[in-house]
Amino acid sequence: MNKERVVFVAKVLGILVCLYLFLVGIAGIGHSFKLFGEEFSDAVLTATLSPVAALFIGILATSLVQSSSTTSSVIVGMVAGGTISARAAVFMIMGANVGTTVTNTIVSVGHVAQGAEFRRAFAAATVHDVFNLMAVAVLFPVEWATGFLSHASVFLATSFAGLGGLQVGSPVKTATGPAVSALAGAVGHQGPLLLLIAAALTVGALFSIVRLLRSLALRRVEAALDERLFRNAGRSMLVGVAVTMAVQSSSISTSLVVPMVAMELLTLRQVFPYTLGANVGTTFTANLAALSTGSVAAITVSLAHLLFNVCGIVLVWPVSRVRGLPIYLAEKMADATMRSRLVPLIYLTVMFFGLPFLAILAFR
Repeated sequence: MNKERVVFVAKVLGILVCLYLFLVGIAGIGHSFKLFGEEFSDAVLTATLSPVAALFIGILATSLVQSSSTTSSVIVGMVAGGTISARAAVFMIMGANVGTTVTNTIVSVGHVAQGAEFRRAFAAATVHDVFNLMAVAVLFPVEWATGFLSHASVFLATSFAGLGGLQVGSPVKTATGPAVSALAGAVGHQGPLLLLIAAALTVGALFSIVRLLRSLALRRVEAALDERLFRNAGRSMLVGVAVTMAVQSSSISTSLVVPMVAMELLTLRQVFPYTLGANVGTTFTANLAALSTGSVAAITVSLAHLLFNVCGIVLVWPVSRVRGLPIYLAEKMADATMRSRLVPLIYLTVMFFGLPFLAILAFR
């Protein structure tokens, strides 16, 4: 084996190691908030007297734990325990769909010092945000006025409640669980300290991935992505479904493509349908797990998540002008980052934390 090939293999292995550390960091951030105590979770998830409050609770809770799957599982338990209604859960699920996009937006900030590269990364991250916000803008008032999603999910849940027995494990949780537990033990299970370390690990791993990818033969990688995975919108969407089903997290699957767009391995138009597929893929395991419980409440919440994402695609994708709107708005937001590097910080703070917090106080 010649020196060039040895270096290439070493860099690929380095990317895999950094990817694992990135996943550990993301999982560690979610675990750190669990260490804040049950009172913290209850305070975030119990004020559901109005649909608006429920929506923003879903956004805030998922932004904090960076996992719509985690939020959904808590919501399932609350519905099953009679703490909230199935309809309130649907509004919270809508919010969770928006909140889960905070991770890839944070990932894009890893390119903040790279000028045009950062612009592409921020556009790739926020196109997912814009689509989910458009889906909420349409389906939230429809659900509030008619109860369409909650009625449909209850009907389907009742039909499927008798099916069960299928258990699905998470390969990502299995792989990262021991490392996260060891990290938590090393800091004495202190939530704030674990949060800081996990966040630093995530950012450090991301920077390393970007550097290693940039040093590889990018043209070869770009050709493989274009020809095999992202040749057309339909294939991109299916890849999004498959990758998200494999890692069981849309936060992770969408974050992985942000650096690829930043380095021009993929385009924004190729990534957009991929993120739509990721929205659907993230509901797959939750639905199978809910079916295995036989609980109507659990199945209702998981099916509501699936119906929301499918309806969003049906509303946005078929019409070319509507389909182009998320890309257009994401590019405009990315243009704003070129005028001021404060834009991403303001956007993240206001969109995922400040506005939800204020809305919960106002509408609870």
